[in-house]
Amino acid sequence: MVKLWQGESAQWRVELETGGEGAALSLRTGAQGRVLIVSLGEAPRPETARRAAAKAAKALRELGADSAVLDAAPAVKALGPEGAAALAQGAELACYRQPSWKEGEDKPFTLYLTGAESLGDVLARADAVTRAVCFARDLVNCPANLLTPEDMARRMAEAAGGLGIEVQVLDEAQTRALDMGAYHAVADSAVHPPRLIVLRWRGGQAGTPPIALVGKGVCCDTGGYCLKTAGGLKGTRGDMAGGAAVCGALLALAENKIPVNAVAVIPAVENRLSADSFLPGDVVRSMSGKTIQVNNTDAEGRLILADAVTYAIQKEGAAKIVDIATLTGACVAALGFTTAGLLTNDEGLFMALMNAAKRAGEQYWRFPDFPEYHKMIESPVADLCNQSSDGCGAITAGLFVGAFAQGLPWVHLDIAGTAWVDRPRWEYQVAGATGAGVATLYELCRGLADEP
Repeated sequence: MVKLWQGESAQWRVELETGGEGAALSLRTGAQGRVLIVSLGEAPRPETARRAAAKAAKALRELGADSAVLDAAPAVKALGPEGAAALAQGAELACYRQPSWKEGEDKPFTLYLTGAESLGDVLARADAVTRAVCFARDLVNCPANLLTPEDMARRMAEAAGGLGIEVQVLDEAQTRALDMGAYHAVADSAVHPPRLIVLRWRGGQAGTPPIALVGKGVCCDTGGYCLKTAGGLKGTRGDMAGGAAVCGALLALAENKIPVNAVAVIPAVENRLSADSFLPGDVVRSMSGKTIQVNNTDAEGRLILADAVTYAIQKEGAAKIVDIATLTGACVAALGFTTAGLLTNDEGLFMALMNAAKRAGEQYWRFPDFPEYHKMIESPVADLCNQSSDGCGAITAGLFVGAFAQGLPWVHLDIAGTAWVDRPRWEYQVAGATGAGVATLYELCRGLADEP
């Protein structure tokens, strides 16, 4: 937890210095108690401050501190309000702990911030985003047996309560009546029924079409009849990280009262094995009317996203679409665990997304969109095939989803490598869920709200 400091002394104090070579740490003991010195380097950026504060917070916890005072004045002087917000966010994210079902509780740690007393509003807005990231982490870290589609819908509705977010949860009868055949091809394999979760933040002008944030919500993914390996099944609970990200983004938009209209659409399902599970070779009809040849039942995410994107356009009147998903192992193979993949059909939305990512401190890399890639998802018996005929899996999976965007400005984000880390890549990460995408989607919508 990060709070503004109003006391007179502290056992620990963290000082941030400009200059030096990177986020180096040194500890000294003097008359003022123990002091941890953190250098921001020669040319600090907000991301440098975020990482430095995270590194300091982790070091202090390891040294046994239960509280500390962070002197933000040097960073505020060098980087302004954005630097103070990054400091607070980095420290708070670094102190995050996974939900635990063990007896006993983790020792609490409080970090107080001084030198930024005039920036209370800035820090409060940053804290809303940080807590939204942590909410997404909590969902993704939750085991599949404790987070069914119904559980996820309930927890998201509870989190949205009191923020002015409209919540609608469609059950299986309602989505079947909408002819969401691609969604139900996956969902009908599970005992736990699916839920289509719709969250609406109407902060902008009435009548202005919303931007749709569509997040994959596969709470349990065995791969269906294209069964995953034992090792692959260990990560099955994280396959709803896209859904967690779009929910988190909307929570932050609402708490900070950003003047934008945004809708989150989360197809929450389980992909399991049953007598009625879909099979390789099946042909299903999507909500859009397009037919899909199923060649791989473990390529289920793009099926539910296809119908969710169609729902966002047809039922929510979306003007722009961003879909986000832990979609492909191919993206992990290409970009690893620090950078998410991106595809788009619109240069303006692409630039807005990249500017948002820079403010959020997240990394995305744009994949190419050449005609030959589109041919790889053609089918001899249906309008599309859910598996590439010739590799390029990260690209073709994204293009499959984009085929349902109906020509609207669209961006696809594949966070398969960045949503979960066994070994943290950045100082403000901890092992497990990262909350990938929350801050970028928030910043994207905030930026769009500033447009005339």
